[in-house]
Amino acid sequence: MSILATHAADLAGLADRGRARRLIARSGTDLSSNDYLGLAASPVLTRAVADALARGVPVGSGGSRLLRGNHPEHEALEAEAAAFFGSEQALYLSSGYAANVALFATLPQRGDLVVHDALIHASAHEGMRLGRAEVRAAAHNDTGAVAETITAWRRAGGTGRVWIAVESLYSMDGDRAPLADLARLADTHDAFLLIDEAHATGVFGRGGRGLADGIDGRDNVVVLRTCGKALGCEGALVCAPAIVCDFLVNRARGFIFSTAPSPLMAAAARAALRLLADEPERRVRLAALVAEAGRLLEPFGATVTGSQILPLVLGEDVRTMQVAGRLQAAGFDVRGIRPPTVPAGTARLRLSITANIDADDLAALAAALPAALA
Repeated sequence: MSILATHAADLAGLADRGRARRLIARSGTDLSSNDYLGLAASPVLTRAVADALARGVPVGSGGSRLLRGNHPEHEALEAEAAAFFGSEQALYLSSGYAANVALFATLPQRGDLVVHDALIHASAHEGMRLGRAEVRAAAHNDTGAVAETITAWRRAGGTGRVWIAVESLYSMDGDRAPLADLARLADTHDAFLLIDEAHATGVFGRGGRGLADGIDGRDNVVVLRTCGKALGCEGALVCAPAIVCDFLVNRARGFIFSTAPSPLMAAAARAALRLLADEPERRVRLAALVAEAGRLLEPFGATVTGSQILPLVLGEDVRTMQVAGRLQAAGFDVRGIRPPTVPAGTARLRLSITANIDADDLAALAAALPAALA
């Protein structure tokens, strides 16, 4: 259709460069999901949803939280999450992406500065694009670079609030932010620290409280914790001072004008938080699998990160997708990751270790890799 000629040409260009995306059904051994604790199909979460249905909790919310969409399950989750993580308050939103967009588009004000890690998630970039503050990138995991950026901005006349934005565990590299150093830096510069705990929640910290455990509850810290990864369901929790949550309720367009998440997902998230406390053996088993994965896969070039994310950087886009395809054909759900998701020249296999596999699966992967990489 001529009316969509521009869109068709764009898609054709992607295809010519081998960059066209497509949806494929899940199959094979799970080495790509974020279901780190294996809770997505857990009987515990299934029972939580069934019990909620039995006591009359509706499937849909019926509206935004500010209209009729607010449900006691949402409020119960928020209260339990704040108590669990040690924050003054929590606010439940529909997804981590939506929450990041809301945070960055709403909290930093005109005249403020957002200093973000160079590898921060696309959702944060979208929020910054919609926001009114100045934005500067700092070298990855470099506290000194953050400090230098703030100092240079102040010397140039910047007078507003500084917001330091990082992920605690980076989803494509599997490495960790120096949170303690960044918290001290935020105190020094009277700045706010925004921490995305998407890939650390449930896996690290006391009882699965994440890498920001112990930093929560400070009046200059906002922590985002998603429910769709290790917690096995959907949605996201902003854990923050009460005034921050109230400000989002009043000013965040993504919250105000969105239909509220299903109350059933709030019930599932509540069950997942209880499970973190009741079944620490899930994290222990995952840690053992991560250690075994590192032992088996490091000889093939995988970066051992100490986390459940092991990147195997191959560099070239085409080769990366070919290797991923060979592993998929051999029965392993391994996905190739290319720019712009990762920096140019660093296309990789993102090997994600979850409780959905066992040591035999890792051994089979190691046995299949030589042929796939040849």
